[in-house]
Amino acid sequence: MTPDSSAPVLPIATEGQDPRYADVDVWPVASVLDALVESQMSAIAAVRAATPELERAVNAALPRLLAGGRLFYVGAGTSGRIGMQDGVELLPTFGWAPERLVLLLAGGNDAVYQAAEGAEDREDMARTDILAHDPGPDDVVLGIAASGSTPYTCAAVAAARDAGSLTIGIACNRGSRLMQVADLGIAVVTGPEVISGSTRLKAGTAQKATLNLISTTLMIRMGHAYRGQMVDMRVVNAKLRQRACRMVRNLSGSSEQQALSALEATRFNVKRAVMICSGIPADRIEPLLVAHDGNLRSILGQVHMPKEG
Repeated sequence: MTPDSSAPVLPIATEGQDPRYADVDVWPVASVLDALVESQMSAIAAVRAATPELERAVNAALPRLLAGGRLFYVGAGTSGRIGMQDGVELLPTFGWAPERLVLLLAGGNDAVYQAAEGAEDREDMARTDILAHDPGPDDVVLGIAASGSTPYTCAAVAAARDAGSLTIGIACNRGSRLMQVADLGIAVVTGPEVISGSTRLKAGTAQKATLNLISTTLMIRMGHAYRGQMVDMRVVNAKLRQRACRMVRNLSGSSEQQALSALEATRFNVKRAVMICSGIPADRIEPLLVAHDGNLRSILGQVHMPKEG
């Protein structure tokens, strides 16, 4: 799917120049910092304005991911790195399975540390990269591009959409190519930067916040959080073991020793330890998790529900 070549080319607001900052290079440090802070605040305001689009995206993605689909992040340059950061953090924070996460950055992993010259223009490579993962109807693809016109991102999103995946485009310009090729477009309009064209500034902040809102809401709705706590957190060090113990105690009302014993019995799985400390027999834990799609609130609600008669 390609945009209509006869359509008028809209100006790219993120590439514009704001005359207010024409002399920013000679401003006092305090004034420069104030201007940058103000721009960051405006970025969050732009994200807030896009909340209806975010809600539509989450509602469309949720049933696919509940059915076992994967979450793809696709981008180039700063946008791609922001996507990778958001995606990779889902693994330790919410216990998201690595095999259900696909991170695509134009230029490959080498582009994480330095610019990959020309990689963002390679539409052929974008199609090859994403189709190598065989995207399907249950998969959700997040395409991120500040300008909304990055060829790599647009081509990858279009290929995934043709393959039947749900595609969500996130850009800081309305009417861009990415908004046209994606099933759902989220325009977080941030306008010109303090330093013209440097979309690592407020456009980057807006993209980070947008992805954070989408992914965190999805994880919450999928049962990876309970009472505001990360019950599927991966416990990989001493600090997290202490946090896990506190979480189990807070969520189950158990003693420290009971919480530690339950955590040791479950290989430091917070959700399962809470179930043990809530009086659920070990042989019922896995069937209950399957029956309730891993939703701890639903499980505990059923277990503690008063019996009739």
